[in-house]
Amino acid sequence: MAHTAMSGSGTTAGDDPLQTAIWRLRSRACWADAAALLQPHTAEASLQRASLLVERCLYTEQGWAEAEDALRTAEALAQSDDERGAAACERGQLAYASTLLSVRDRADEARAALGRAAALIAPGAPGRALLDFRRGLLAENLARAPQAARAAYRRAHAGATAQDDPLLMSFTWRHLAGLALREGELTEARHGFAESLRIREELGYLVGTAPALASLADAESEPEASRLRAEAGRLFRLLGGVPTRLAAQLAPPAATA
Repeated sequence: MAHTAMSGSGTTAGDDPLQTAIWRLRSRACWADAAALLQPHTAEASLQRASLLVERCLYTEQGWAEAEDALRTAEALAQSDDERGAAACERGQLAYASTLLSVRDRADEARAALGRAAALIAPGAPGRALLDFRRGLLAENLARAPQAARAAYRRAHAGATAQDDPLLMSFTWRHLAGLALREGELTEARHGFAESLRIREELGYLVGTAPALASLADAESEPEASRLRAEAGRLFRLLGGVPTRLAAQLAPPAATA
């Protein structure tokens, strides 16, 4: 169960008003407010609440204790294999974020949790594409294995396409483009970054638009690169410096100016 941007999650006309409200808050970096709209009395609601608070940790480097509490609730309420798998997937993502952001090294926990999720979520199940994407993140950023990361991202991209999950597609486009850029494949990188940006703008995913602009800038030449970074910086400041990891990427142009 991936609460990304598939139909029914608030991004489509006619969606559940609650999901629409949650999406609007989430897309504007208001994860705590979005989570507060959910009562964690069911496995589905508790999983969605946990996923929001885990995402907040990755974007803001804050809220770790709240995310842990929400995740424990989701794990306790999960009953089916899909629900247990989704909870394990969130556990893996939280451990990954903690490791990536140098809060605490939880790389082994991340690998174990995502491995557990892979054993529980069947191929073709709704949550499998998100799981594949997160396994790609581990391969790319923790294991430093770009070939394994590319394979995982491609599986995730195919799954997201099949499930009509545009937000997840924006992530897979962006990360595949990042790998292409490192290999000097500028045309492929520009295409992937541009697709990611297009999807996020169409969805109104404001918190993800600045990173998409900055990534595309890395693959463009001047003066377009500076224009894109300036727009990314404007959105970054508008959202109060979120995502926090973007600060380093935007710092050199700002210092020069």
